[in-house]
Amino acid sequence: MSGAPDVPESWGSPRSKVVTWYDPAISAGGLAGRSGLEYLQALMDGALPPPPIALLLGMRPVRLEAGLVVFECEPDESVYNPLGLIHGGLACTLADTVAGCAVQSTLGSGFGFTSIDIAVSYLRPVSLESGTLTATGRVVKPGRRVAFAEAQIHDGSRSLVATATSSCLVFAL
Repeated sequence: MSGAPDVPESWGSPRSKVVTWYDPAISAGGLAGRSGLEYLQALMDGALPPPPIALLLGMRPVRLEAGLVVFECEPDESVYNPLGLIHGGLACTLADTVAGCAVQSTLGSGFGFTSIDIAVSYLRPVSLESGTLTATGRVVKPGRRVAFAEAQIHDGSRSLVATATSSCLVFAL
């Protein structure tokens, strides 16, 4: 066995994507002594390294307020599905990110969150031609144990491509 399967010439040359990331323990450790908003600001300002998922999928925060976050995402064809469109999992991950970060932005020092659930509605297909995705997460109802958030994702022409609702479990670190 040579390891690589024989593929038709019509497939062309394989493409690749190199992903580099930093030790995620450094980012996670940066939460100590910071409020959720201060922590997210440190990530956005580069005082802490971004989490690996952000580098893998090309996501970055561009606006932060208590209860509101905005991220941009530059999808590439490495996240295409078999139909030649951006896989819905990218939109779901982006929605989960902004909803969760919106919740984190409301938490005091010593608290974190984890997603309980997320419901995503896909409104239109997304491809490379859709341009930069802009995702906005908002806290709908903060809570000491459970917080509720929503997300909206727009494409480069400002068309709404997906919405989501999420519940997050809040806990002491």
